[in-house]
Amino acid sequence: MPSEPSPDNAFLIEHATLLCTNYRRLTGTDLLVAKADQSLAEALYQASFVVLSHGTEPDPIFNYANLSAQRLFEMTWTQITSLPSRLSAEPVSREERARLLAAVCERGFIDDYRGVRVSSSGRRFLIEQATVWTLTDAQGRPAGQAATFAKWVMR
Repeated sequence: MPSEPSPDNAFLIEHATLLCTNYRRLTGTDLLVAKADQSLAEALYQASFVVLSHGTEPDPIFNYANLSAQRLFEMTWTQITSLPSRLSAEPVSREERARLLAAVCERGFIDDYRGVRVSSSGRRFLIEQATVWTLTDAQGRPAGQAATFAKWVMR
């Protein structure tokens, strides 16, 4: 489990760079632009929109969740980075989620995903206009998948 982003670890600068670099390479746009007094990694962690990623394990586990994601899913950093990402979806939606992730693997990203997710307290919310993209390291090896969205509706 990675350490929670903080000034002590430069807000996980390497992982934040991986997220932003892959997003830019695949979509042609920046995930965010940091303010002059803030690093990219700190800006990503404190962004008003959700950013999550998971690794390449057989049952991928979240390895990053910014503060907006932690609040929406009602989990601490430790809790969310221990969670298999498939468990963030309703059981009936997991098959659809698996199809989504397969499409992302084939195309590199999608930018029109919508689906129901579940917080730790059982609150359901519909995410809309989510972008999901693949992550590759500097050598082009698979490094996981990430998602971002700024629109959701509580159900």
